[in-house]
Amino acid sequence: MEFILTLLLILLSTKLAGDLAVRLGQPAVLGKLIVGIVLGPAVLGWIRDGEFVHFMSEIGVLLLMFIAGLETDLDQLRRSWKSSIAVAVGGIILPLFGGMGIAELFGFSYSHALFLGAILSATSVSISAQVLKDMNKLNSREGSTILGAAVVDDILVVIMLAVLMSLFGEGESVSLGLLIGKKLLFFAVALIAGWLIVPRILKWLAPLKVTEATVSIALVICFAFSWFAEWTGMAGIIGAFAAGIAVSQTAYKHTVQEKLEPIAYAMFVPVFFVSIGLNVSLKGVGSQIGFVIVLSIVAVLSKMIGGGLGARLTGFNNRSSIAIGAGMISRGEVALIIAAMGLGNGLLHPDYFTSVIIVVILTTLVTPPMLKAMFREKVKPGQDG
Repeated sequence: MEFILTLLLILLSTKLAGDLAVRLGQPAVLGKLIVGIVLGPAVLGWIRDGEFVHFMSEIGVLLLMFIAGLETDLDQLRRSWKSSIAVAVGGIILPLFGGMGIAELFGFSYSHALFLGAILSATSVSISAQVLKDMNKLNSREGSTILGAAVVDDILVVIMLAVLMSLFGEGESVSLGLLIGKKLLFFAVALIAGWLIVPRILKWLAPLKVTEATVSIALVICFAFSWFAEWTGMAGIIGAFAAGIAVSQTAYKHTVQEKLEPIAYAMFVPVFFVSIGLNVSLKGVGSQIGFVIVLSIVAVLSKMIGGGLGARLTGFNNRSSIAIGAGMISRGEVALIIAAMGLGNGLLHPDYFTSVIIVVILTTLVTPPMLKAMFREKVKPGQDG
């Protein structure tokens, strides 16, 4: 029954920490992220990142992005596509060269320097999506641009990784043509399924004479899209986001949203927030503290400036541009996965793995308060998730 104790600790501590964060004028998600560090191996060691936490957190982040998709204004997302591409490109180029520059400074090989730049180029907006949702900014022009940029960023970074692993990796070579083909396949299938299949599935199966048929079918759609996204080399969260958008275009949107949010925020999403902090370990970092500080500064500034510049060039004012750049800072679970891939393929030096993970966590921790400061809107305590 150890997993029950783990779940008990996570649920109680995240709710208390989230409440405390809101009382201190910060987004609730910041308190939940810190709980993962405090309860994890870095401080108390009460919770470890085992199979149970891993699977629960995977479901949590998929539900989080599915709900974000449900709440997304599709027309606003369409209107912001040019800005999204510009933000994504700017938010990749500057971190890429920034990471390479830091790597060269600390004596990395050329291939390791390229890969470090690729890690800094990644973006995970699951945390930003939660903060934007708390502030009722998810459907703002800025929020739609951030969400759209995350999709573009995921495509470009995955292609970049494939090239790096083909040229320098120790694993099997990857066909770039096949990789791009699978990405196009995902968008084609997701578009057709969202337009033709999802509405029909919900119409046929939602009336089933069983308990909560509608929300169960919505979860089936969410997990099917997520699995297909992973199969085509996209992040599962992009699939979940696409599924949420598809369901949002049906008459069942509000029913699914009302029934799914209590499930997600009561159980799975808190585990996801805590799981990020569990990756922090302070062993052997003392000798690399300079590397961690410099890389963290570059990681934050390069995304903010790169993404912000893309927003500024496509019509946003200075304040909105900085806010969009701030929304792209969090590397989250996407960069954690990329770092693990690099370690396995010989593209990330084992001695620097822990330090890189700490930098990824730090970018995730600074994102909520920075977004809050940029939007200058008080988070309502009732929306703390």
